[in-house]
Amino acid sequence: MKLSVIIVNYKTYKLTKNTIISVLETVSMNNTEIILVDNNSNDGSLEKFRNFFSKEITDSKIKIIVSPENLGFAFANNSAIKSAKGTFILLLNSDTIVKNDTLANCVDYIENHDNVGALGCKILLPDGTLDKACKRSFPNPKNSFYKLFDLFNLNKNSRSNNYNLTNLDDDGIYEVDSLVGAFMLIRKETMDQIGLLDEDYFMYGEDIDYCYRIKEVGWKVIYYGKSEIIHYKGASSKKQKSKLLYEFYRAMYLFYNKHYKNEYSIITRIAVYLGIGVLFLVKLFLNIFKKQ
Repeated sequence: MKLSVIIVNYKTYKLTKNTIISVLETVSMNNTEIILVDNNSNDGSLEKFRNFFSKEITDSKIKIIVSPENLGFAFANNSAIKSAKGTFILLLNSDTIVKNDTLANCVDYIENHDNVGALGCKILLPDGTLDKACKRSFPNPKNSFYKLFDLFNLNKNSRSNNYNLTNLDDDGIYEVDSLVGAFMLIRKETMDQIGLLDEDYFMYGEDIDYCYRIKEVGWKVIYYGKSEIIHYKGASSKKQKSKLLYEFYRAMYLFYNKHYKNEYSIITRIAVYLGIGVLFLVKLFLNIFKKQ
């Protein structure tokens, strides 16, 4: 088995179905498996998947794992990783559409570059603009400060101040710090070396944390801008659940505490913790006035 595609579903039957179809239509299933994890949706999704993809399930092209409870995105992916048979494992969001040749091109690149531990492609939003999270630096205090106060234009050619690497070619191929979990192709050998995703992260941050661990042991993380997918992210104008906002800012705290806590002074540490807390409260307040 060359490729294992892992997709986590949580109450998004239509989106997930379209994602699976796009995979089936764009890659040879002779050496590919799809592992679908249902994160305790309890909305009839499982029955619909089993009916719609009955042939693929019978032919073992699609394997379904049912989680008894929703313990987070990292936990759900880990449950699939444990049974994955592929030499390469793709973590793919359930709200994406894979375009022609994307999987073949990405697998071919990582297969022929032995020092690459993880690879991500160009990710487009439905309006055709780039999902900036698909290539980024690690959120250290310096570039986080520059991003927060939109100070990147003070030094346009600096990668150290540029969290989203907006000065780099969207169509290029180069090493980055971090990819996004919506599309992350990982070498199984790399996973065997560093272990599973950190389940302390419930929904956000596990992708940045995993890329940090990949690079920490000497593997490269590559942005491959020659192929693309579409990512149907929730519109920023819509109201978010307070739980998701909390998990987003909790992920910031977890990442800093795990990887940067001992690299900076106590003053910086306090400033970061206060900054995360203030940002969360402001976002929570503004969220009240957003449309449903």
